[in-house]
Amino acid sequence: MEKYVDYFGEDHEAVRQTVRKYVERDIKPFVHEWEEAGTFPRELYAKSAEAGLSGIYYPEEYGGTGGDIFMKIVCLEELVRCGSGGITASLGTLDLALPPILALGTEEQKQKFVVPVIAGQRIAALAITEPGAGSDVAGISTKAVKDGDHYVVNGSKTYITSGIRADQITCAVRTGGKGYEGVSLLVIESDTPGYAVSKPLKKMGWWASDTAQIFFDDCRVPADNLLGMEGAGFIGIMENFQKERLWAAVIATTTAQLALDESIRYAREREAFGKPLTGFQVTRHKLAEMATLVEASREFNYRVAAAMNAGMDQVTQVSMAKNFACEVGDRVTYEAVQIHGGAGYMREYLVERLYRDMRILSIGGGTTEIMKEIISKRIL
Repeated sequence: MEKYVDYFGEDHEAVRQTVRKYVERDIKPFVHEWEEAGTFPRELYAKSAEAGLSGIYYPEEYGGTGGDIFMKIVCLEELVRCGSGGITASLGTLDLALPPILALGTEEQKQKFVVPVIAGQRIAALAITEPGAGSDVAGISTKAVKDGDHYVVNGSKTYITSGIRADQITCAVRTGGKGYEGVSLLVIESDTPGYAVSKPLKKMGWWASDTAQIFFDDCRVPADNLLGMEGAGFIGIMENFQKERLWAAVIATTTAQLALDESIRYAREREAFGKPLTGFQVTRHKLAEMATLVEASREFNYRVAAAMNAGMDQVTQVSMAKNFACEVGDRVTYEAVQIHGGAGYMREYLVERLYRDMRILSIGGGTTEIMKEIISKRIL
C-alpha cells in the first residue's frame, strides 16, 4: 500500500496480511457454495475471533486488539475481497450492535454483552428498522413498558442482518412519547420468552447473510438490560452512525475495486473480432474511467477516516463519502457486467454477485436521500 503510506504503517500491513491469509484459507474457497446455500457455518464467527478479526478496533479490556480506525478499514477491505457482501455484512454486525453498549452501557453490561461477542461465542445484531419505520428512527413503534424490574416489549423489527442467528440484539424501543426523546435501547436476548424470529428473508443480494423479521409478544426483558437512561436511545444510535457510514463507503469502494480487477482480467483474456477486448479503445477508456472513480472514492474515504481518527467533526464529509462511494460502486459494477457481456449475467462470474450485492449499500446505514438531507442542512 505504498500509495497510501500517510494512512497505513507497518502494523496495518501486518494486519492486512493476517486477514488476507485467513480469508484465502477459510472463506474464499467456500463462498460460491455458501452463497448458493444462502448461509454459512456458524463456526465462522469463532474462527474470525480466533484470527483476531472480531477484536480489531475494540478495547483490549473487553477482549479486543485495539488499533485505530485504519486497522478496521484494513480488515474490511480484506473481508470484502472474499467476494461475498453477505458474509462480510454478517461477520460485521457486531460493529453495529456493540458500539451503543460501549457508549452507554455499564461495566456489567459490557462484560455480559460485549466480551462474549468479541470472543466469537455469541452473535450480536442491531435492530432498529421496523415494517413502518426505516430511516425515520424517531417513528419506531415497538413499545417497551416498565413492569417492576422488567420491560414488557411488543412489536417487531425487520430486515435485521444476522437476525436468524443472533443471540442478542441491541434493540430500539419506545419507552416514552412520540419523537426521538421517547426512544431507548434495550439488549434483548434471543432466548427470552415472547421473542420469535421469521424464516430467512429472500433478498436480491447478500444471499449468504441471514436476514430476518423479529417479533416481540409480551417479551419480558430485564430492566438491567436498558442502555443508559430512558430516552437515551437516539443518542446511542447516532453514536455509531458516522462509523457505520464510513464502513459502508469502504465496502462500496472495495466492491468497485474487485469489479475493476475482474474486468481488467477478463478484458485481457477475452477475444472479439480477432483481438482481446483491451485492443478496443472503447474498452480501455471504460476501464480508465472506472479506475479513476475507484481511486477518487478510496482517497476520499481515507481522508475522512484520518479526520475522524483525529477527532474532527466529519458528519457532512462522511455522508458525502458514503453517497459518492455508493455511486461509484453502482457505476463500476454496472460497467463490469457490461464488459463481461453475457458472461457477466451468469452466476459463476463474480461480477454478477458484486452487481447485486452493491445495491443495498445505498439504502443501509442511511439512504442516499437521507445523506443528501444531512449534507444540505449542514452546508446551507
